[in-house]
Amino acid sequence: MNKRLLTIACLTALLSLNALAAEEAKTQAAPAAPAADPAEPPDTTTIATVNDQQFPLGLFRLFYGERLRAARAENTPEFQNLAFNEFINIVVTAQDATAKGLEKRPELGYALELQKMQLLSRLALEEAAAGVKPSEEEIKKVYDEQIAKLDREEYKARHILVKEEEEAKKLIKELDKGKNFIELAKAHSDGPTGKNGGDLGWFDPEQMVPAFAEVVVTLKPGNYTKTPVQTQFGWHVILLEDTRKMEPPSLDSVKPEIVAALQREALTKYVGSLQEKAKVDLNPDLIKQTAPPALPGDQGEAKEAPKAEAKPAGK
Repeated sequence: MNKRLLTIACLTALLSLNALAAEEAKTQAAPAAPAADPAEPPDTTTIATVNDQQFPLGLFRLFYGERLRAARAENTPEFQNLAFNEFINIVVTAQDATAKGLEKRPELGYALELQKMQLLSRLALEEAAAGVKPSEEEIKKVYDEQIAKLDREEYKARHILVKEEEEAKKLIKELDKGKNFIELAKAHSDGPTGKNGGDLGWFDPEQMVPAFAEVVVTLKPGNYTKTPVQTQFGWHVILLEDTRKMEPPSLDSVKPEIVAALQREALTKYVGSLQEKAKVDLNPDLIKQTAPPALPGDQGEAKEAPKAEAKPAGK
């Protein structure tokens, strides 16, 4: 039994769910298909009959919600008409494909089955994630663990950036003679911070290029580099002004990320337990294909029904 490929596939699905979870708030806030309520017709209501084939309102609502999210559009009568005419374009071209016998192609059956499996998998993962409700104690524990790893220093520094090493050496000699660092930076620095006396503000060394960061952390407040520091931007003379302990983010500000992380951890265990229970027999010789099979619409650019111009529905 070889579960390596299944593990990779499931981890990929988990990553997709992670992206979905990260966008969940946006999706909930984004325009969606008009929700059914007692004042609205049920999903089973026929919204259109095309060539004697009836299409339920629920099918169009699903299509319309996807179009709204994809277009990041507002729910307006104009967009409703546009989407409805696109929906009809899909209906008539799909009916024509059926009349030509295209639905009998085996690859279509595989594509439909794969899509069904993907939708069911997503629903299972969403349901499992919804059932994970970390306690305040669990969230605080993760927060404390992460904050302990952030016990680092922040640095406040200035720099003078020039193109040539010799120029940087001359500036260091000027500093040795008592020249003011800020005034030299304003007069000579090529960088955008030059006009502000080379002020870089407070920063985490990890934000800087390695060569710069390695030197900054060796300086003591009030000291400047005695030799020029080279980076891809040029030659630097660096003055360290001060250091302080990095201020950690508040628990409330990172709480959503912690909850999402705990949900991902729970989902990993959930999928892992399903794999352990599953009886899987793989044929590695068949899995190692040189090229994946073509799916419907993969030949050249994907074809879809032409976009409709906004016009009154049914006209």
